[in-house]
Amino acid sequence: MVYSKINYSLLCGFSIFLILVGCASKKNILYLQDIESVDLNKDGSKNKVNIKPNDQLSIVVSSIDRKSAAPFNLPALAQVNTDVTQVNAQQRLQTYLVDQEGNIEFPILGVVNVGGKTTSEAILFFKKELKKYLKDPIINIRISNFKVSVLGEVSRPGVINVQDERITILEALSNAGDMTVFGKRKDVLVVREGIDKKEYFKVDFTSSEFINSPYYYLEQNDVVIVSPNKTQVQSSAFGRNTSALVSIAGVLISVITLLTR
Repeated sequence: MVYSKINYSLLCGFSIFLILVGCASKKNILYLQDIESVDLNKDGSKNKVNIKPNDQLSIVVSSIDRKSAAPFNLPALAQVNTDVTQVNAQQRLQTYLVDQEGNIEFPILGVVNVGGKTTSEAILFFKKELKKYLKDPIINIRISNFKVSVLGEVSRPGVINVQDERITILEALSNAGDMTVFGKRKDVLVVREGIDKKEYFKVDFTSSEFINSPYYYLEQNDVVIVSPNKTQVQSSAFGRNTSALVSIAGVLISVITLLTR
């Protein structure tokens, strides 16, 4: 009878321990807990992407007179895609690589500084310069290698390619499969390569304040790092192996029961 009480106490104690380890406070889990108290119309989170060194720019110049516009466009390259059954050749536009001084080498215009400009500002600059050569020029500029990285306690860490130069930190986490239950939601690190220096910022996802911060919209080459929470760091032996621990506990209790009969 005494041993049965001991076994029962051990089982209850171990079960309570697992529950405490496996459960977390809602205050540490829920996103945007104070969303109703935040002014979402502030200007701090505007999506403004500046052209930086190592960006690859796709620049296409159009005009009513196609022949006159042709010299301002790089020739397309043939990209060969091999398949088991066939070989396909597709045209791919060349891009301009921005050097460390923010310059590109543009046809006829020569060296042009685009570093620090937004794509909209660069379009206005080229339109002004090309009006000297073309009638009603149309300029299209896109950062073709726009990407962000999400690392740490997320379901699918990796690189996210962005097609339209616009991605919020919430969208980046969504693309990475969201944080795991072990992700530290109050201390997510964003590392940014600025034009002149590297910057970092810590985001608290349980608060809504970051929506109005300059880090709500991510920039090209931003890195988002989700750190493990205290439970994962201090109790890693238990955190992700709960089912295995339950099985082991069951075996141990069965053995103790057999030995004490």
